[in-house]
Amino acid sequence: MTTSRPGTSGGADEAEILAELTAMIRQVLEGYEVEEGEVTMRTRFGADLELESIDLVTLAGLLEERYGGAVNFAEFVADLDLEEIIELDVGRLVGHIRRCLKASDGVGTR
Repeated sequence: MTTSRPGTSGGADEAEILAELTAMIRQVLEGYEVEEGEVTMRTRFGADLELESIDLVTLAGLLEERYGGAVNFAEFVADLDLEEIIELDVGRLVGHIRRCLKASDGVGTR
């Protein structure tokens, strides 16, 4: 499977990752209205978007589909305690994705 990563050799910027993550969230919440601008870096997955665990599993699949093995959502969540998972916001996931993409930049084939 070939995955494309955003940006150039320097990796993606936060705005680009946020836009891609917002599209994934909209896909997960298909059938629910997610208004333009509703998803920000401070948007919480649970309290604001009301994502359930099955929704997070779906999001994890979309992240893997988009970024391949470079971004492992399950591994990221495994390092969080329960309170951090409950309060997880989009910005923290964007930061994780960005770090993963920078770490994997130049690894493997393009």
